[in-house]
Amino acid sequence: MRKPTRPREVGRGERVLPGLWRLRLPLPWPGVPHCNAWAVAAGDGIVLVDTGTYEPGSMSHLERALDQVRLRVADVRLVVITHAHADHCGQAHPIADRAGCEVWVHPNHQHFSAYADDPDAANARRVEIARQSGVPRDPPRSGRPLASGPLRPDRDLLPGLDVETDLGTWSVHETPGHAPSHVVLFQPERRLLISGDHLLGRVSLYFDYGYTPDPVGEFLSSLDTTEALGARLALSGHGRPFADVAEHAEANRRLVRRRLDAVLAALQDGPATAYDLAPRVYGEEFTPDVAGWLLSLLLCFLTHLEALGQVQRLPGEPERWATL
Repeated sequence: MRKPTRPREVGRGERVLPGLWRLRLPLPWPGVPHCNAWAVAAGDGIVLVDTGTYEPGSMSHLERALDQVRLRVADVRLVVITHAHADHCGQAHPIADRAGCEVWVHPNHQHFSAYADDPDAANARRVEIARQSGVPRDPPRSGRPLASGPLRPDRDLLPGLDVETDLGTWSVHETPGHAPSHVVLFQPERRLLISGDHLLGRVSLYFDYGYTPDPVGEFLSSLDTTEALGARLALSGHGRPFADVAEHAEANRRLVRRRLDAVLAALQDGPATAYDLAPRVYGEEFTPDVAGWLLSLLLCFLTHLEALGQVQRLPGEPERWATL
């Protein structure tokens, strides 16, 4: 008897509030079946926050989601990107080209542009980091970038550049950590937060390694920034909208603390490479499917502990880590 298969994800649209729509767009990644774009009424059209990936059929999924809420790509008056990861900015420029509008992105998008501009150099960097971390074999080459090409923002999305909509003015707040380019948008009268991947309904961590000195420290500081806004409802990059924004921020802090404690405990057995530490920290979670993701996280945790003066790097090939 054939096993039941999971229904294929397709683009879906739904109204969250008057003048605010969630566009759920499918993704090709195991465990991450979709991402959210948000459409906000603005005059005779909409502001589109995030875009989904760019691949065969992706524009059709967006069109389907928009059609379900009686909107069209031609209604887009501005594309705003919460952060430069392919599932949030991949088809920004094809949308903007069709709609004849601008794209706004935070200027610190080198972590994305490195892959879009020069995939060979970016993959060579991944291989070098893996070798230095003690990975016994070269990682597989990363797949297609799922983006239409390099980002070409019309304006830098920085604090002071407000996003005007029918729901009011949304202020821009830098929230690096998950990505150097990450921002959130806040509407103070309605206490609405478009949180991207900075805060999700399900607590899940990811950091881009090697583009800023301390991604974990930046993320913790960004949690303080977000919590201080006093948002009542968060519209995140994946999953459903959620309340209890302050509790979600604290849940992220707790998970970071647990991971840092686990790294320090694993180092009590003596100096080790990041690769050797990974199964001690993550246990059965450390599988080949997510090894690259978890190793990147672990390197960020080690870098944060180094910044706190609790661990040190031991030079060599490969690099090892030890407690102080």
